[in-house]
This record gives sequence, structure tokens and C-alpha cells, in this order.
Amino acid sequence: MNIINGKEISQKIRLELKEKVALLSKQKGRIPGLATILVGEDPASKVYIGSKIKACQEIGMKSFHHGLPVNSTQEEIISLIKKLNEDENVCGILLQLPLPNGQNPDKCIETISPSKDVDGLHPYNAGMLTLVKSWKEIVDKKMLVSCTPMGIIYLLKYSGIDIKGKNAVVIGRSNLVGKPISMLMLANDATVTMAHSKTGNLKQITKQADIVIAAIGKAKFLTKDFIKDGATVIDVGINRVDKKLYGDVDFEDVKDMNINITPVPGGVGPMTITMLLNNAVLAFERQ
Repeated sequence: MNIINGKEISQKIRLELKEKVALLSKQKGRIPGLATILVGEDPASKVYIGSKIKACQEIGMKSFHHGLPVNSTQEEIISLIKKLNEDENVCGILLQLPLPNGQNPDKCIETISPSKDVDGLHPYNAGMLTLVKSWKEIVDKKMLVSCTPMGIIYLLKYSGIDIKGKNAVVIGRSNLVGKPISMLMLANDATVTMAHSKTGNLKQITKQADIVIAAIGKAKFLTKDFIKDGATVIDVGINRVDKKLYGDVDFEDVKDMNINITPVPGGVGPMTITMLLNNAVLAFERQ
């Protein structure tokens, strides 16, 4: 088994971003800034926001945090987003999800300027991803793509795992991971099968895959029966069971196999915030 170390790769990319931020700040005469919005006091969301602010400081970016009361209306959130759209010091806007009280975030996300949408969730950016023909096009256009899927591509590339011509199976069809990672794998010339909870013969399908991306949200769902010898397994799952974190892959069951695999934690997770920083830098370059 070969462990794909997301922490190490993430740190490498952050060092590259730090150099880039210093160079761009010199060229443009101002420092890129990321605005974060947290509605309410959810403890997990506060931790996420804190790590994003810390990551900004680490690479020399500014961070502008905006905390709104838990009872804020959609209109109030949208009003703040509109102000940040106009603010020249802000190159990226991140609205921490989920919103409290079961509020629907769609209208808020749609208000974020597509050029400042560092989460890659705006319908314009999500739609543009379906139209691309190649990875080169994504890079050349400095496209803002959902952070976790982008992190997966960087994990594969920095690990020297070839994607071109490979059979890839994506398990999960969410707008956050499943759909965008399928598009990114296609852009990198993989042959992609999208599977999900209603797929029949899942074991037979994944057993043919050179690359398996598990984003189904079920702890220890994938065992060695699903994976072929020599495959690469990207575990996107974060499942809390009895106060412990588990991925979608049964790590203990597959640990003696000849595979490349991302651990949970320490695999895909660290890459997500790093790709958020990367998107903020791309947005700054584009603006």
C-alpha cells in the first residue's frame, strides 16, 4: 500500500502560493484578500472559518471576516455579499455553509460575483465546467472550480499518477464533489463512470477501475472486494462514528493490498482549504 499524503502535498502547494502572492502583490501594488461570512455560531463552522483565516495569513493574503447573527435574514446576507462584490480589496468571497435555521443558500450563492466565487459553486462557474474540453483550458482560463474536486486532481498530479486513458469510477453524484470531479477527470482524458447509491453491480464496476473516487458518505463502505490490484483509491468520505473519523473506504480491510490510497484524515481534507487559497489567487490574477 502506498499512502498519498494530502498534508505534505498541501504544504508544497501552499509554499508555491506564498511565492506567487508575494510576486503578484508587488506587480499589482495590493495584496489579495479573502472575505469570509459566517452566519450564527455553529462550532464546526467556526473551526472551519478559523482554519481558512489562518491559511490566508500563512501565504501572505489578507482575510476579512464577517460574522452575522444567527437570526439574519436572507436579505441581510445578500446585502453584505453585494457590498463585498463591490469591494476592490476583496478578490474572493466565501459563504460558510450550511446556513442556520434550514435557510436555502442558493440565492446567496447566486449573488456572489462569479469572478469572486472561490468555492466554485455559482451556477455560472459550475456550468462553465461542463463546457470545457481539456485540462489546459481550465488552467489557461484560470477557472474557479469546486475546491475538493480540484484538490483530488492536484493529489493525483503531484503523486505522479497518470489520469490519461485510465478507467475512473466516481461513486457519488453530488454537486459539490461527484459531478465536478467527473468533469475534471474527463478534462484529463480519463474514461469516467459515475456510480451512486442506486447503481446495480457496483462491485463489478469498481473492480474494473484504475482510479476509484469514493464520495458516497457511508463509513467503511468500500472493502477490498470493490478494488482491483494496483488501483488508486481517493477517499473523500468524512464520517463520524463513535467520535472517530472514518472514510468511505474500510482502511483496515484494504491495507494489505497493492494500491495507492488517501487516508482519512490527512488525505483529501487538507487539499480543500489549499484549493480555496489557490482559487483566491486565481481570482486575484483574473481581476
